[in-house]
Amino acid sequence: MPSKRHFRPELDLEAYREPLLTILQTLLDAPEINRQTIHNALTRCPKDGVGFFRREDIVRAYRHYAGTHGLPPFDPAVLERIRLKPTRTVSGVTPVTILTKPYPCPGECIFCPSDVRMPKSYLSREPGAMRAEQNSFDPYLQTVTRLYSYHINGHPTDKIELIILGGTWSFYPETYQIWFIRRAFDALNDFGQSPELARARAAEVEAALREGSQLHPDNNTSSVSLDGADLERTYNQVVQDIYRAEMERSRREARAVTGGLRPRTPLDEFATWAELAEAQQINETAACRCVGLVVETRPDHIDPEEVLRIRRLGGTKVQIGIQSLNDDVLRLNRRGHDVAATRRAIGLLRAAGFKIHAHWMPNLYGSDPEADRADYARLFADPAIRPDELKLYPCSLIESAELMRHYRDGSWRPYTHDELLDLLAECFLQTPEYCRLTRVVRDIPSTDILTGNRITNFRELVEGALAARGLRGPDIRAREVRGRQIGPDDLRLDELWYDTSTGQEVFLQQITAAREIAGFLRLSLPAGDPLVDELAGAAMIREVHVYGQSVGIGESMPGKAQHIGLGTTLIERAATIASEHGYARLAVISSVGTREYYRRRGFADGALYQIRPLTQAAPR
Repeated sequence: MPSKRHFRPELDLEAYREPLLTILQTLLDAPEINRQTIHNALTRCPKDGVGFFRREDIVRAYRHYAGTHGLPPFDPAVLERIRLKPTRTVSGVTPVTILTKPYPCPGECIFCPSDVRMPKSYLSREPGAMRAEQNSFDPYLQTVTRLYSYHINGHPTDKIELIILGGTWSFYPETYQIWFIRRAFDALNDFGQSPELARARAAEVEAALREGSQLHPDNNTSSVSLDGADLERTYNQVVQDIYRAEMERSRREARAVTGGLRPRTPLDEFATWAELAEAQQINETAACRCVGLVVETRPDHIDPEEVLRIRRLGGTKVQIGIQSLNDDVLRLNRRGHDVAATRRAIGLLRAAGFKIHAHWMPNLYGSDPEADRADYARLFADPAIRPDELKLYPCSLIESAELMRHYRDGSWRPYTHDELLDLLAECFLQTPEYCRLTRVVRDIPSTDILTGNRITNFRELVEGALAARGLRGPDIRAREVRGRQIGPDDLRLDELWYDTSTGQEVFLQQITAAREIAGFLRLSLPAGDPLVDELAGAAMIREVHVYGQSVGIGESMPGKAQHIGLGTTLIERAATIASEHGYARLAVISSVGTREYYRRRGFADGALYQIRPLTQAAPR
């Protein structure tokens, strides 16, 4: 049986059929299903006369009993209203974040936490990091347990954005990268066949890890902590010391498998490119598809070879740590690269079609609010930068970071609440419509922050401060239609053109009269030589995204942006623009799980991209 660490026992529905049916009928009879009506229904029908049924119990009961016992047939719109935390999937896809294992890092950044139980820069009390450690940092276990959590709470699990975080992805061995992503795809494919099948296989993996891996939480008993103000050993030295046996075991067993000396086991951190390609091909038509794959890395670890490797792995988006566009600040914080490396890396990624998801940090050592305002302006003034998405991570003081030394000697201080609020409010207003502010402030537990801002929902404070002035930031996230009912007549197509270091970008967006956004497409019109021959003469679709609550493949929910044909409309407009500007072909950096979608729209498979021939028009 699966470990209770990963899966709670499911409620026996038949044993509680009568109260569950009463709750469901009460909800269906209500004029509106909302948090209050659900609470009232649960209160009126307590479990065993004293407790409460969990929301996941109601979700399972609805899936099981809909269309029977006098209940109407299953309706995805009803499930949407009773599910837990609908905002998790309100942007159109279901995100699944998994972390790589603790491993040496090429950086020496003084602001970076050094929790040796985690990959560099992550803290063991962060929610995602806690889930990773609980699952032994294993990609199969992490993926299955997260999918199962979504499933039991009523969220769709068929369109998944797989987000791989942890240290510097490009610094991990290639064999580990291939294995990690292959096993995540295995989890998606198994879960798509049956959640119970995936749970059973997860139990086998967990048992093997408990028996043979130091990374299993029962075996990982390290209590070493680092004091950033008095570092006797670096993070890399300690990690290599603590996990030396685990690293040697991983290499030894991979060599044994490669040499045919023994059969494969769940412990082996090894897979071939051919095995990954097989798992990807299965996922193209699986019930649980990867519609986006994200890795994070550093600018100084991006070169043409690395860009193409990430693409071959199935990557569609790269999170990249810019941190600052001031060379003096980068040097003082021992970042290990300069602004030129950032500009070069973003140019390579954009030329390959990747979405650019940058991280930027105000309040670094050597900066101040005014310098940060100027630095933020450069993010969008410089054609070589201009990210598609952005995380704003004000520097936090963590005890294990070397920044402690500068705090103690008085050469660095955290911004006051008002300084940070004023700065971020101005940043919000400066963000162009083509960029999405994905996160504001890292989700670091307040107990890990020694001084400075401990408020994790700072975005709400900034939005509230702007609203009090009658203002709203123009970024994508602030304008998403989310779950609202909309129709084609409510929308118009808007085009935003801007220059980059690789050519021109066209941001096509379907918006309302109030500029709320229902869908968008990012089109690149490259001016230079392509990275690979298959992109010769091709414009590039870097992203197509339709907003609104994530809806299952094959389901129909009238009025939802995902189901009024916005994606096709945007693609056809992109094809027209590309043709008018002299491009013979239109390429798309499709994810594995979207290949079928693009095939139906005239795109044919290439080695790394899908490409559609265009009817040539005279260039403008």
